[in-house]
Formats: sequence, structure tokens, C-alpha cells
Amino acid sequence: MKYSKIFYLALAGLASAACTDMDDIVPESGTMLATQVKETNVIAPTRAEASFTGLFTQIGKPYSMGYSKPDDWGFLMMGFCNDLESADAIIPDSGYNWFSVCGEYSSRNANYRNPYIRYRAPYKLIADVNTFVSSYPEDVTEQSAIYMIAQARALRAYAYMQLAPAFQFSYTTAGDKPCVPIVTEATVDFTNNPRATVKEVYELIMSDLDYAVENLAGYARQTKANIDQNVAYGLRARANLNMANYAAAASDAEKAAQGYTPASIAEVSKPSFMDISEHNWIWGYDMTADLAQIGLSATSSSWLRSFSGNSYSAACQCYTLINKLLYDKITAGDVRKGWWVDENLESPLLDGLTWLVDGAAKGDVANLEIDNVKMAFLPYTNVKFGCNTIGTVTNDEDSPLMRVEEMILIQAEGYAKSGNESKAIDILSNFVKTYREPDYSVDERGLSLADEIWFQRRVELWGEGFGIYDTKRLNKPMVRFHDNESSTNQPSAFCFNMAADDGWLLMRFPQGEMDTNFGIVDNTDGQLPVMGQNPSLRDGVTD
Repeated sequence: MKYSKIFYLALAGLASAACTDMDDIVPESGTMLATQVKETNVIAPTRAEASFTGLFTQIGKPYSMGYSKPDDWGFLMMGFCNDLESADAIIPDSGYNWFSVCGEYSSRNANYRNPYIRYRAPYKLIADVNTFVSSYPEDVTEQSAIYMIAQARALRAYAYMQLAPAFQFSYTTAGDKPCVPIVTEATVDFTNNPRATVKEVYELIMSDLDYAVENLAGYARQTKANIDQNVAYGLRARANLNMANYAAAASDAEKAAQGYTPASIAEVSKPSFMDISEHNWIWGYDMTADLAQIGLSATSSSWLRSFSGNSYSAACQCYTLINKLLYDKITAGDVRKGWWVDENLESPLLDGLTWLVDGAAKGDVANLEIDNVKMAFLPYTNVKFGCNTIGTVTNDEDSPLMRVEEMILIQAEGYAKSGNESKAIDILSNFVKTYREPDYSVDERGLSLADEIWFQRRVELWGEGFGIYDTKRLNKPMVRFHDNESSTNQPSAFCFNMAADDGWLLMRFPQGEMDTNFGIVDNTDGQLPVMGQNPSLRDGVTD
């Protein structure tokens, strides 16, 4: 992870560039060497802002790691994989499923592209943040620079929070076990940089987020693609939740939620979750048409959304489905039941929707078929995630990175697990009854309060990247079926359950990293799951 080995080595000889030459330099991410960035800041400070903006761009930029493949779309792709490796999200096992490695868990192969991207994308962002932060003196006083540094450090924490749950079990069960290498602007030995413990990684995460919370006070962002103090509080709420600091998680989540209200029942009674301006989004990825054009198939619209006319999901019937086990637990009065079509391909969210074919509007979107563009939906296809235009070919839909609904659910879990169950019940009941299911009762499924909150997270945040990380955080087994295949709509190859302590749940380090960082000792426990394994496992929610 040397800076000299970062994927794009930019602007050699920058120190000799003339001021007029600087006008042509617009780096897309902070991939310049620290010395080059310092020179840039002196010659044209606006270039620092361009480098800063690029830090956010790479979160979901198509072909972000240079592969030019449909499974190369940065952190958004990582979140998609987290859901596909859970029990609740499915893509059919076909020749067009570029993410079958997640369904079958062969994503532990050290030479596969999928795990390589999921390891290198965070470290690329970390390296770019380190370069950016180190380009300023420690005693910088310019407020605009401090705001950018605070956001950059929050992004570094975000990157480590994507890595840590992948390479080790939860903070509460494995805090002293090896996690991932720490790389900061002070790191000098990259060839012998062993794995830090989970606790050490979270010490860095919390240090960065504490700095961000403190130094983003008073910052008014112009776009929700950037990080303000609400987002910093929200990220720290996630970190505290991961660390089982439940009261602190609830407190931070309350601060993150200030000024935001959940989407109403009416607002989620149609396909949505596609526009960064949606009022319930605290933080989001702003996918522009120009960005999407880099690789239309390497976007969330191509894979997660079911309404794109230029996608793998519709054209190849690679729709992202919900597991029937979870779907069946959603009550009929819950508006979220309609976020997926049922076994008959019906959902109230489709009422009145049309898809243009040769300029003519076609109804019955679920069953509509258009050669080389769209195949019929499959049972339990998601219609939660909409497109700006049904049948779009631009794939410029935005993606939520943090919603107020998540913060409310963190409050409920935080209070429930820190000794204030009555307040947790009030928060949970008020949210669900007001915004999702008017006749909701917290005990309608007969679950424990902790499992009911997890159920609500699994439904509300489905498809937003929390799947397997929540399962591991809660020390739960990963349960995709009960007893036999007839209980689920999982493809046969993906139909298996995994115990909470199965070592195969942990990612392996890419071979390239092992070849250059000799301090790493890889994860080796567990073995590739086999079809039908552990049929009697239960997770407490879908039992």
C-alpha cells in the first residue's frame, strides 16, 4: 500500500508546472503524492478542492479499480456483496450473474477479482485520504481546509468500517484478534505491516470520527454527497454500535437524525430510494449521467434496480430478490411488503406504472418482456429501488449511504441494549406505526425485542449494504433455508446455512497483498460451504 503503488500515479513534475498549466489539472481522486498535492495547494488551491471532491467520487464510480467490468463499482458494489452474502438478498444462479461468488461464498479465493476489489477499494480511498491530509501542516488554521480534512478523516473511518467486519468477527467476540493492517499518513513500512487487532482498528476509527464531529461544527454543506456533522455523528453511531457502546450509539444516532424525518407511507408506496434530494437521506452518493457513462453496467441501477432499460437485472433476468423466509415474516399491513413482488409478480407499488416501448406506454411492468432489454420479473423481485424514468438507459440513479430511518433503528437498539427497553419500544413503535405499518405491535411476530429490531433493520435497510455485517455483529448464524430447499427461493448452489463462528465467513487477503506485505498472516479457518449444509440452524427472526 505504498503511495508509489497507488493505482493512478498522477502529475509527475508538477513542481515545475506553470500557473496556466494548472487550469488543465483536475484530479478525480487524491491520488497525487503528498509532495505534489502541497505544490498544487500553493499554485492553485482550487486543485485541492478537486482532489477532495474525488475522494467522494470513488465511493461508487464505475470501473473505480480499473477493471472495466460490471462488478467494479467501488463501495456501492461492496455493499451489494455484503447483502448477497447474507441470508436476505439473492440473484439467480445464471451465467449472467457476475456476483455468483457471493452467493456461493467462493469470494474467499485470494486470486478472484471480487475480493480483490473489496479489499483494495477501501485502501485506495485510505491512501488518497492520507495523501490529502498530509498535504496540510498539522497546525493548519484555515477553516475551509479544516472542514475538508475533517471530512477526509471521516471517509477514512468509513473505509476502515467496511474492512474490519469483513476480515474478523465482531468487536465483542474478537476484539483482540487480528483484523486488517492500519495505514495512516505516518505509516512508513508497507512491506512489513501486520494486521492490527479489531480494537486497534476501532481506536483509529473513533479518533477520526471524534475529530470529524468536533471540527464539522458549523459546516454547511452544499450537497448531501459531502459529510457534515450529522453524517459524522451517524458514522460514529455505527462505530459505537459495532463496539457495543450502546448508550453512546443511541446518543450519536439522535444527533445524526436532527433535522430529518423518515419517508412517509405515501412516499414509499412507490419505487424510490433513487434521488439524493429525498428528505430522509442524511448522506448519499450522487451518480451523475457523466459518471454513469463510464460504465453503465457497473452501477447500482444495472444490478439492484429492476426498472433500467440498460442493465443486467432486467435484460438478463438477474433481478435482486428477497429471500422468501424474510418476506413471509412481513405482515400484510406493512407498506414494505410491496417493496417486492409476491409469488404472482404483484405489488401495489407497480400500480399505474408504465414502460415505454417504441414510444408507447406499456402497463403490467412485471410481466412485460422486451427483446434484449427486459425479461419478466421473478417472484420476490425488488421494486423498492426505483429509477428516475422507467426504462431509463442513463443509469444515473443516486444511492443512499445513510438514512434517518437507520439512525432511528440504532436508537432503538442502543436503548434496548443499554437497559432502557421501554424507551426502545416507544421509539420503534412510533417509527413503524407512523411511517410503515399503522397497526404495528412490537410483539406481533413473537420475537424478542432484540430480534424484532434486527427484523426491522433487515426489512427497512434491505439492499443498502448491511446484510452480512449485521449478522456477524450480532453473532448470529447465516440462515438461508429451513430444513430443505422448498422453504426458500435460494438457488440450489446458494442454499446452505453457516454457523455464527464459521471461519469461512471471514474474507481472505488478496494474493497481491500477501506478496508485497510480508507481515500479514491470512485467515485460514473454515471451508467452502456445500449445498444443504446445517439445515437445522435458525437465526431467531425467520424461525
